This record gives sequence, C-alpha cells and structure tokens, in this order.
Amino acid sequence: MRPWPDHRPPGAAREPVGRPGPERRASAGQRRPGRRREERPVNVKFLNPFVEAAYEVLRAETGVAVARGDLALDKHPYVTDDVTVILSLVGRVEGTVFYSMSRETAMALASLMLGERLRELDGLAQSGVAELGNVITGRATVKLADAGYASTISPPTLLVGRGATISTLDFHRLVVPLDSDCGRVLIQLAVREGANRGQTMAALPVPARPALAGS
Repeated sequence: MRPWPDHRPPGAAREPVGRPGPERRASAGQRRPGRRREERPVNVKFLNPFVEAAYEVLRAETGVAVARGDLALDKHPYVTDDVTVILSLVGRVEGTVFYSMSRETAMALASLMLGERLRELDGLAQSGVAELGNVITGRATVKLADAGYASTISPPTLLVGRGATISTLDFHRLVVPLDSDCGRVLIQLAVREGANRGQTMAALPVPARPALAGS
C-alpha cells in the first residue's frame, strides 16, 4: 500500500528527527499548557467492512450498482454536505462514521427505497436516508465482529443543511466516495481500535464528540 501523502500546509516545518528536546522528554503526567493534542490515525483495516456493507445494502435496497472512488485521508474538520447521516461506535472499534450526500442524491436513494418518486426531502425521505446509514453501519459492525472487533452503534442522527462544521478532534477521517446512478455518497470514517471494551451502549457522539457550528 502506498504511504499516505503529506498533508502539512505549504511551508510548514517538519518535526525534527533525533534526540527529543525537553518538551518531548516531559512525562505524560506533566502535560504542559498549550501542548497539542495527540493525533490518532485511522486504521485502514476498519474501512473495508463499511465499503462492503455499503455495496451490499445499496444494491439490496435500491438496486443500483456502486463504483468506489479514490481513498483520501482528511485531517481537517468536516464541513457538511446537504445531507449527512451520523452514527457513533463504541467497543473494540470506537469513533464516528458520516455518510454525506447532496439533496438530489438523498431524494433519489429514498425514492428507490420507498418505491415512489419523491420531489422534496420531507420527513419520510429523511427517515429513509437515515435508515440507510443505520443499516450500512449495522452490517459493517457484523463484519467487524466476525473479525474479532465487536462494537455497538448509536441510533442515526440526520443533519440537513450544507456548511456546518463538525470536528472529530484528534481523529483523522478516511474518506471514500461511492458513485452510482443516484449520485455520490461519501463514507467518512473517523474510528480507531477502542479501549471501551466493556461499554455496551453507544451515545452520540462517542468518543469524538462532534461539535456543530453554523448552519
């Protein structure tokens, strides 16, 4: 697998390699004010269950064929598309998954699911899109459990409106576009191997606590 590209802004200094300075030698219990939060990379092995589940669920629920686009790593806060389904996971895998799409894509998918042409993103259409994200995530967690990573998901939350900023804090996001005749759906995965192995209920959001700002 090719290494991830360097996402530092142009001109940003590289972290020096060699003997650590006093700041880096400080113990974990001596956290200094203003010290940057430790970044937590996303494990790519957790991505395939979500992509496979999306293929299976979209074909079963809508009948459309899906093509996968190029994988990207995003370290910046997520700015919402027209429609975003948000779910959290706890257990052996923890974090947040987003399914984002345009209003037109959401209505096209909901129309196929419900068997009728929808002309607006009303409550029925929103419920259908939220359930689509819920079913995809549920099937992905079954695949994760089969691989030894049992996790629990929260109920879905649907955010309608472009331009809200959602921070996953120290969790980077793996972003995969899925294209079909209905349009593009972006799977945005901000998860890691979890420490909350005894937790059986997922609260939204856990553990990234996405903060919503703007509308």
